[in-house]
Amino acid sequence: MSEVVSHPLPVAVVLVSLLAGVAIAMLGERHQRLRTVLNLSAAVVKLLLVLWIAALVLSGVVPEYRFALVPGFDLVLRADSLSVLFASLSSALWLVTTVYAIAYLERSANRARFFGFFSICVTATMGMAMAGNLLTFFVFYELLTLATWPLVVHTGSRAALRAGRVYLNFTLGGSALFLIGLIWLYALAGPQDFIAGGSLGGLELDDGSGLRTVFVLIALGMGVKAALVPLHVWLPRAMVAPAPVSALLHAVAVVKAGAFGLVRLVQDVFGWDLASELGLAQALAIAASFTIIYGSLVALRQEDLKKRLAYSTVSQVSYIALGIAVGGPLATVGGMVHLVHQGVMKITMFFCAGTFATLLGVTRIDQLDGIAKRLPWSAAAFSVAALGMIGLPPMAGFISKWYLGAGAVASGQLWVVGVLVASTLLNAAYFLPIVARMWLRPAPESWPGGSTPSRWVAMGLVAPALATAVFTIAFGVLAGSTYSPLDWAIVIVQEYVP
Repeated sequence: MSEVVSHPLPVAVVLVSLLAGVAIAMLGERHQRLRTVLNLSAAVVKLLLVLWIAALVLSGVVPEYRFALVPGFDLVLRADSLSVLFASLSSALWLVTTVYAIAYLERSANRARFFGFFSICVTATMGMAMAGNLLTFFVFYELLTLATWPLVVHTGSRAALRAGRVYLNFTLGGSALFLIGLIWLYALAGPQDFIAGGSLGGLELDDGSGLRTVFVLIALGMGVKAALVPLHVWLPRAMVAPAPVSALLHAVAVVKAGAFGLVRLVQDVFGWDLASELGLAQALAIAASFTIIYGSLVALRQEDLKKRLAYSTVSQVSYIALGIAVGGPLATVGGMVHLVHQGVMKITMFFCAGTFATLLGVTRIDQLDGIAKRLPWSAAAFSVAALGMIGLPPMAGFISKWYLGAGAVASGQLWVVGVLVASTLLNAAYFLPIVARMWLRPAPESWPGGSTPSRWVAMGLVAPALATAVFTIAFGVLAGSTYSPLDWAIVIVQEYVP
């Protein structure tokens, strides 16, 4: 039985990036080496703090810090096992993304501004990971919106500014719905901490219409960032941002934050039993399934590489919501472990897409012919991630799909298996032609453009993708090992689904 203990660690893991971001912004464009040291040091310290928290949680201690915002309403930072899963993903991938971003932006302007907001994004993401109630989650959810907008519009082009306006329109609109739902929930039930199995289970219900409305409002607010159809429109447009930002949006912060919020809403606020009783879990499962198929169908039609990856994210992230909505131990494990698996696979692909564009000027799928002969390591990393997304064993994506499918069968919802099969075939249809072009087509006599970076910059672009490609394989091959993402997800689900 875990014991909640007052402890400053959850605050420390949030603040370390905020302090680094403020320091980087104050340094300005000069002092490049010092900025690099601050970036990498903060990322390493954050990862070590998360590992420390994980060790405490494993020992049965749940560190918590409370701050009274106003009487009766606390901001709560608490590190439970679900927090550790999301925080571990975020801190590990942020370290490799920092290495990649330093190399990618080596000759760019406004790097101090970029890395300042980049660090604040980490702060917001860790705040959501450590949030102990919906109010705290909402505060950091809004901070994430404000911190990512400057990154989306970083280049200052017309396309970037248009994408930034669409992003703000959708995310701030979603936030308004979230806030209305949050206030309504507090009026019905008062402040509620996140509790495994749901904090609303003992609430006296009349017809449940108020709670249904609250759930829909908050789910829509989170669904904007999770890119549930039709709330996904902002995501493909945001691909005008630099490649590290695209990786950030898809694998670590924004989209994953929305999906993580849906997990908290179903599992820690309503509880799956109450959500199912009110018909909300079934509605979420249908919405997630539609998003999975729609995203894949639209991805098939995209010739721009980053846009194809964006619509793939629309599809793949909804596996998380689907697993939580189907319920039962197996499907819930599949949804939770996909938080990690989708992150490492998708970030690999965006790293590679950025490298192709930077070194060779390649941005379209029809320009990828023979690229493996020119950039073999990046092509190999991309191919591994693509096969993982399809679900080829023993990659990480296979583990997620296996548990989702087994959970659907166990719960008697066989139609979900049909959704997974259709999605897998569509994944193959839009990823295998890319892999074939890379390795089987002849290379052109010349490439569209690109630059010749220094040896260290080239290593900074390629090494992060290779590292996350190794994770894609290792998380599948070593899925049965102690402390693997799958093992950790099983531990979490045992708290929710005895």
